[in-house]
Amino acid sequence: MGFPCCHGKKKDGSLRFCVDYRKLNSVTVKDSYPLLRIEDILDQLSGNSWFSTLDLKSGYWQVKLDSKDKEKTAFSIGNGLWQFNVMPFGLCNAPATFEQLMEKVLQDILSKICLVYLDDVIVFSKTFEEMMENLRKVFLRLRSANLKLNPKKCSLFGREVKYLGHVVSEQGITTDPEKISAVKNWPVPQNRKQLRSFLGFCSYYRKFIKGFSMIAKPLFTLTEHQVKFEWNSSCKEAFEGLKKRLVSSPILSFPKEQGQFILDTDASNHGIGAVLSQVQNGSEKVIAYFSRVLSKAERNYCITRRELLAIVASLKSFHHYLYGRRFQIRTDHISLRWLLSFKDLEGQLARWLERLQQYEFEIIHWKGRLHQNADGLSRRPSSKLGCVYCAKVELKENSVARIILGENSLQEWRNRQMGDPIVSIFLQGKEINERPNLQEVNRDVSAKIYWCYWDALILKDGVLYKR
Repeated sequence: MGFPCCHGKKKDGSLRFCVDYRKLNSVTVKDSYPLLRIEDILDQLSGNSWFSTLDLKSGYWQVKLDSKDKEKTAFSIGNGLWQFNVMPFGLCNAPATFEQLMEKVLQDILSKICLVYLDDVIVFSKTFEEMMENLRKVFLRLRSANLKLNPKKCSLFGREVKYLGHVVSEQGITTDPEKISAVKNWPVPQNRKQLRSFLGFCSYYRKFIKGFSMIAKPLFTLTEHQVKFEWNSSCKEAFEGLKKRLVSSPILSFPKEQGQFILDTDASNHGIGAVLSQVQNGSEKVIAYFSRVLSKAERNYCITRRELLAIVASLKSFHHYLYGRRFQIRTDHISLRWLLSFKDLEGQLARWLERLQQYEFEIIHWKGRLHQNADGLSRRPSSKLGCVYCAKVELKENSVARIILGENSLQEWRNRQMGDPIVSIFLQGKEINERPNLQEVNRDVSAKIYWCYWDALILKDGVLYKR
């Protein structure tokens, strides 16, 4: 048996094939190789004036596989089975393996003239001449290990560089402006809807903002229908004051070695947004923000595909924080959990899935009203269903999804429905032909929708359907 794969086009038009290693990863013993703490790495860079960052070309493919393990990577492309001779992308232990390789290659100069964090290498020095010599030492060791660099992604002889989500310079370490620009550049709300979106975002962190109610009072007053929407000096002062506090301590914090990382993502019709947080001393502290507007093509995506795009794009932005760590992804779109378990994905979805396989995460479903931090970023001022996969799993807040199942997936869907806290109530109710008590489900909007559809729900082969 080989693992399924598909082909997709890269931006330059060349082909890339993706192998789905989810089953292999599920039975693989995880490599818990310890990583250096980001704050320790950054501390070692202080006092230097010159910096160079290096990137290896297709790094994983430069690592040979042990002969006995090659068959485990077998994949099928229609004309037989093939296997990798080098470490493929998508294996759960690939990051740890690559980290160990890089540390071994650079071990005698590590922390002296260079540092490595997974696939990111930085060389540092106090003078230009020292940088020349330090780069020569690093290049010699990479050459002796037959490791090749990607020149397009290397940055040499910089006085200021970006590394691990921070800006490193002779003056010290600062937060990458891109990580907080989503909030700092939040445009002035033009109507009540935009203002409510901003206030919903701020309210999520109100416990960290001293005097939040008094600061935001002019803005809350402006959301009232009986008040004419006029942006005055008091509103401007409150708006700028809240933004300033959102990108400063105690809300914005540096990452620490201990503490659960949490990625909140959300998508709207116009943009995607995310907030990376970490639990520190019992409270969630923001590490970085992310948002961007959708392209014309992306605005035509169905909501599930847009939500998945938010995850893929934010993981790319926060790669340095989350790569090699276990973390949570919180989203208010429950269908994502189902989509990520689908088999035989093609094209873009398959490529996205391949990217996600390098991370170890758990998807947590949050109701929309609890998800206002990422939701606000995605709806900053800045469709139709067209996806055969997302259409199967789309579950809107105001409707019950219609799903067409094949015989082989009946048991899988029954297991999924039984594992869903809402659907299982109605599935079990149909099994005994007894409608759940409205008082029991009244607290959840989705449950009330199912309750209203009770007469239209049928149980067939152990799976709940809607006529």
